[in-house]
Amino acid sequence: MAKRVLVLNGPNLNLLGTREPDIYGAQTLKDIEALCKQTGTEQGLTIDFRQSNHEGELVTWIQDARKTADAIIINPAAYSHTSVAIHDALKAVGLPVAEVHLSNIHQREAFRHHSYVSAVAFGVICGFGVTGYTMALMALAEKLK
Repeated sequence: MAKRVLVLNGPNLNLLGTREPDIYGAQTLKDIEALCKQTGTEQGLTIDFRQSNHEGELVTWIQDARKTADAIIINPAAYSHTSVAIHDALKAVGLPVAEVHLSNIHQREAFRHHSYVSAVAFGVICGFGVTGYTMALMALAEKLK
């Protein structure tokens, strides 16, 4: 049976492709979803891909993952730097978590250098654009073997 990976995307990522393409690239969230599903199939993973601009909805999806997923990939976007609630939810579910950022958060504004999610993630990938999602899926496939 294929392992299940919940791929979560935080606020404003629904605007990818048009929002600051010099920072985030020209690909849309639909493009990233297609990439994740293709990579998932190649790695023997089933992908559940979601996006929300609402912190509480992301927390609920993380909590529900206890019964529906074997691992989580999360691009928490701005919530990386502000959300203790997402940190606590990820810690509580006890699943392997990979954190992904399209841009290199360490080359950006100082407030972006800290992520509450990083403390509960087994790995963090940032600065590789959409390829970061592929890298995270490959790492999770290996971890879930």
